[in-house]
Amino acid sequence: MLLIPAIDLKDGKCVRLRQGRMEDDTVFSDNPVEVAGRWVAAGARRIHLVDLDGAFAGKPKNADIIHQIVEAFPDVPVQIGGGIRDEDTIQAYLEAGVQYVIIGTKAVSEPHFVRDVAVEFPGHIIVGLDAKDGKVAIDGWSKLSHHDVIDMAQKFEAHGVEAIIYTDISRDGMMNGVNVEATAKLARAINIPVIASGGITNMEDIHALGKVAEDGIMGAITGRAIYEGTLDFAVAEKLAETFA
Repeated sequence: MLLIPAIDLKDGKCVRLRQGRMEDDTVFSDNPVEVAGRWVAAGARRIHLVDLDGAFAGKPKNADIIHQIVEAFPDVPVQIGGGIRDEDTIQAYLEAGVQYVIIGTKAVSEPHFVRDVAVEFPGHIIVGLDAKDGKVAIDGWSKLSHHDVIDMAQKFEAHGVEAIIYTDISRDGMMNGVNVEATAKLARAINIPVIASGGITNMEDIHALGKVAEDGIMGAITGRAIYEGTLDFAVAEKLAETFA
């Protein structure tokens, strides 16, 4: 199982939000490239980047920093989300060396877009589904849709996406534990891998996810916990590696 450090970008800095609220952010570093190097040195096998400004603007806003990170660590796959709403943006990121692009809001509002880009860029498309109480949230978590998260994941699997990132938005950035039950339920309902996100706080969460990893959970994204020190990334990464 992969443990994937998150680097959320806002105004060129590495920050973390609570429950997706742009006004509730904590700045952890003015140098995201340096932060990426820290996690790579600690054993990261993949890096998760989010262009927060891009997510709200609907187009990339931190592309230069993203390119710098990719160039600095060419052997570590990077997945990027936030503001990816058209084919040109996807192509630009892939040409820059990004391995996976994450489609979020547009995947829910225009599912045919996912189908088209999964064909155009096979092996590179991940869909991010952010949910609360089983329903998908959109527009930077500001709205809850009527879509069921499992139904949507099954549709995207049929479209040929590489994986689903599942975030329980009630837990993201709140440091109160990952929603293992909901994550495992989704993983069992589809055949493509699920990456867990939201709420990972300590080694107990890694153990809990590891116990159900064989259900189809290929990895977990961690953010605030590794920045605030409740989770030692290097130690947790070694533990994650032991799970299927």
